[in-house]
Amino acid sequence: MLRYSLRRLLIGVGMLLALSVLIFVMLRLTPGDPIDAYIDPNVPMSSSDLAELRVTLGLDQPLPVQYVAWLGQALTGNLGYSIKRPDQPVLGLVLSRVGPTVLLMGSAIAIAIIAGIATGIVSAVRRNSIADLSLSVFAVTGISSPPFLSALVGLYLFSVYFRWMPSGGMLTPGREFSVADLLHHLILPATLLAVAQTALIMRYMRASMLEVLNQDYVRTARAKGVFEFWVIAKHALRNALLPVITLIGSTIGLAIGGAIFIESVFNWPGMGLLMVDAVEGRDYPVIMGSTLMIGACVIAVNLLTDLAYALVDPRIKVG
Repeated sequence: MLRYSLRRLLIGVGMLLALSVLIFVMLRLTPGDPIDAYIDPNVPMSSSDLAELRVTLGLDQPLPVQYVAWLGQALTGNLGYSIKRPDQPVLGLVLSRVGPTVLLMGSAIAIAIIAGIATGIVSAVRRNSIADLSLSVFAVTGISSPPFLSALVGLYLFSVYFRWMPSGGMLTPGREFSVADLLHHLILPATLLAVAQTALIMRYMRASMLEVLNQDYVRTARAKGVFEFWVIAKHALRNALLPVITLIGSTIGLAIGGAIFIESVFNWPGMGLLMVDAVEGRDYPVIMGSTLMIGACVIAVNLLTDLAYALVDPRIKVG
């Protein structure tokens, strides 16, 4: 198990390094000069001043040299300073936004896992019933609906039309912090973020459960007179969960992409909103830092998913 874990960890480190190279190169290939983001249009600068600034920032060096210099600083925890917030280091700025995003994504993933597995089981057990058809329609709609559309529709219905939920923010301005107020703001964006993941998990769980229910050991348990609930819970559920576990890990990336739209629509102060503001303001250090943080989280979750799958499925050799 230790060798398997180390092997997966090394693969994750390699993927993170490749991600940093890709992001660094893509940012340098964007239209415009990176030095433009550092120039105040109200302060005139001569050609010599621009050349001096370019040397100070290291932009006069070849691209590989710039990347190696940045990587060396990043390994020490120095991701630079925000261009739009010169007094704030990127690492501190990014870490301050991790908590709200983890809270939003964790809540959404928990909702998706519970609702997706439960509805998948019901859909498989009651195959071709009205419940199965209704859940299948929901799954197709959820999978095909982009996150920004779900966010806008949900915002209009529950915040503008019915006025059941707040329209944005993490807490009510001017009110003392309370868990009830936080949950009141969290329910709607977390539920909307969970729609696509719930639909995916439900579809996979239904297909996997239908396959398991046709296995000989399930028929044998039923022939012995085992109560149907225990047939599902004890004999079928564990084996049906194997492909779903892998899917849950892969939906983290989907949740991150959706979180960017959800946080922007609901003004949720997390990583997604920070990235959108950084892209709009061409804040390159913040874009690099936040993207690396998100990539590291996705790789870590995939590593944990692989380990969980190896523990659940004895057929996988982890030696």
